[in-house]
Amino acid sequence: MQMVNKDVIILGQQAWDTEIGSNCKNIAQEIAKDNRVLYVNSPLDRVTKLKGIGDPKVKKRIEVIEKKRDGLVSVSENLWNLYPDCLVESINWINNKYIFDFFNKRNNSNFSKSIKAAIEKLNFKDFILFNDSEMFKGFYLNDFLKPDISIYYSRDFMLAVDYWKKHGERLEPQLIAKSDLCIANSFYLTDYCKDFNKNSYYVGQGCDLEIFKEDAAALKPVELSNITTPVIGYVGAMQSLRLDIELIKYIAAKRSDWTIVLVGPEDDEFKKSALHQLENVIFTGSKPLEDLPVYIQFFDVCINPQLVNQVTIGNYPRKVDEYLALGKPTVATKTRAMDLFKDHVYLADGKEEYIVSIEQAMVEDSAELQQARRTFAESHTWGNCVKAIYESIKNEHLK
Repeated sequence: MQMVNKDVIILGQQAWDTEIGSNCKNIAQEIAKDNRVLYVNSPLDRVTKLKGIGDPKVKKRIEVIEKKRDGLVSVSENLWNLYPDCLVESINWINNKYIFDFFNKRNNSNFSKSIKAAIEKLNFKDFILFNDSEMFKGFYLNDFLKPDISIYYSRDFMLAVDYWKKHGERLEPQLIAKSDLCIANSFYLTDYCKDFNKNSYYVGQGCDLEIFKEDAAALKPVELSNITTPVIGYVGAMQSLRLDIELIKYIAAKRSDWTIVLVGPEDDEFKKSALHQLENVIFTGSKPLEDLPVYIQFFDVCINPQLVNQVTIGNYPRKVDEYLALGKPTVATKTRAMDLFKDHVYLADGKEEYIVSIEQAMVEDSAELQQARRTFAESHTWGNCVKAIYESIKNEHLK
């Protein structure tokens, strides 16, 4: 299904001027190819204002609030970005739910007034409200803005984070329930949303895979140049909350005839881990994004050795798509979110299964499997993701 000439308001958890990538920004750009889109930044809160006096981004938002700068900015022909001209109170420290709800509703009211002014200026009609998991500042916006359709987007299990958990355990289920439909980027999160709203749909995940192409002329990175054993590699941030240090250590210790190469920044737990004492484990440190495909290209097997916890269990593993885009045999921890990849990735449950799966991945690799992996990864485009969103909207209209 294609959707054209609609007005869409996207409430982004990440502001448009945030440098890191954002699912919501990619979705906004894709929808804006055929529809008018207003991407709304989260409003400035009082604590951020006080702490960020010297931050240019905070300064910009203060200037909008003080009417010294227009908060409505044209991004492209059909896409606008709104810096709200309101200051909201920082209230997450409040323990009493009734007091929190009172101030949260007031924050939502002020926020909605800023959005309404932009709606009037752009002459948006019968709009769709797309909420990117903003369960606090967006909790009452369906009531205040009265959209034609309201969509709640779940792309991470937010309640695993203390900030969201405190009041979110109570509020997110309510917001999911009162939205017209919910969409999610993993099977796990779709099932989670269905517990509160039967109109919940899996829409997949888009990935930017343009740079993840094999380069026949690429030179082997210097850290890999003298390795003569099979290379088992991981690319990405090394966070002890997400990755299983003990699993990586077990693989390296059990198979000293393999070399484990870890590419990316480390948190403190990784920095002080025993992995640094193992001769067959190499840390390369952070590398520019454009260099990552070259490292992956020279891996024999790629791994995603994540822990299974509330933070990781529902996450869509974009790095796996990056591995597959280069045709690489890949072994990953078995989770509900990984079910989508089961025909193209070796899914391991436990330390011994990782060893067996890595061995199997090396033995079975072939040109045919490599091409199948590339084709599968290339199907995960933002265009396909947004088409699935349109289909979910269509399904609701037909009811």
